[in-house]
Amino acid sequence: MLQLNILLILAFLFFIGSLFGWVLELLYRRFMSKNNPERKWINPGFCVGPYLPLYGSGLCMLYLIAGIRKHIDLGNNIADTVVLLLAMAPAMTVIEYIAGIVSFKYYHVRLWDYSNEWGNIQGIICPKFSLCWGLLGVAYYYVVHPNILDALDWLSHNLAMSFFIGVFYGVLIIDLVYSTHLIAKLKTLSDEYEVVIHYEELKGRVRKYQAEQKSKYHFFQPFRSDSTLREHIKMMKQSQHDKRTKRKNLYK
Repeated sequence: MLQLNILLILAFLFFIGSLFGWVLELLYRRFMSKNNPERKWINPGFCVGPYLPLYGSGLCMLYLIAGIRKHIDLGNNIADTVVLLLAMAPAMTVIEYIAGIVSFKYYHVRLWDYSNEWGNIQGIICPKFSLCWGLLGVAYYYVVHPNILDALDWLSHNLAMSFFIGVFYGVLIIDLVYSTHLIAKLKTLSDEYEVVIHYEELKGRVRKYQAEQKSKYHFFQPFRSDSTLREHIKMMKQSQHDKRTKRKNLYK
């Protein structure tokens, strides 16, 4: 029974983290992202729905790490807490790296690109965003974790909420199937045109094209366009070629 209760708590956390992460990334792309100079609303992430599984997994990880706090005893409460917090940033970074490397190596798709960030590793992780993960871990540990345990316990015993979460996971599974099929199609085009597909850049390109055609942009279907996906990939390849040529000319 205890194990079932923990599984329900993790299910709720994954749900909450996925929604919160989507909102956070939505705002980041709207107001701060360098890849969106026009400051338009762009649906973030791999899925088409309003959730980011990466953040859901991360919140579950933070919950589990925070749970071992009582087992850490260095003889100093501050030192115990520092060790705990230092574990959170690497743990979140590992999750980010696994998601990024799988999409990049297997599907030839970059869901995000930190290539221009200092100290980056393969453009997938970098110190700047690892620090951001650490700050989120601090915020979770001091603001969320102390106040969430009772609420999670209540939710895990509430049948109506359990049903609602079940519906969420049903929709998520359908979304994952659809999104995986889409990214497999992108891989085929990537192999055909020998180009690495930058997911966010491609979304922005489709959005810009729709605006130029004075056609409707579909927020939850960001690759739906009056032009074919193949044409957008061809234009992306040409754009990347032009950028490489420009860089080479600068160093001549």
